[in-house]
Amino acid sequence: MGRALWQARGHIETTTGGFSVHDMTGKVAAWLVEEGAQEGLLSVLVRHTSASLVIMENADPDVMADLMDSLAHLAPEDPSRYRHGTEGPDDMPAHIRTALTQTHLSVPVTDGRMDLGIWQGIWLLEHRAQAQRRTLSLHYVGV
Repeated sequence: MGRALWQARGHIETTTGGFSVHDMTGKVAAWLVEEGAQEGLLSVLVRHTSASLVIMENADPDVMADLMDSLAHLAPEDPSRYRHGTEGPDDMPAHIRTALTQTHLSVPVTDGRMDLGIWQGIWLLEHRAQAQRRTLSLHYVGV
């Protein structure tokens, strides 16, 4: 007979700087250990429309700098380009950058650890110009 599945839910909160990246891999890994996760699936959601999540290289910081520069090029802060500007000139570009990336990740968990590649990490991307309080919602299903 197999082991019974169970669920764990939690949150990680962090404060960002404007237009910044934050390696969340260690915090998410620590939560999995705290919950006793072994084999299953982890879902991570950033609960905001102007921040996003990516799984990306975590060895060379130039990768994330280049990614953020590219997103800024694709969705520049230029109020003349957008109708929506209720929360300032960085608001609509932040929404576009979020749409080009993602707000949700699914990560397999094996032997109590995220089954990421050797150079992969979970990154939170802040797309607003000012520091923000961001919340990651975590949901684990497994044994």
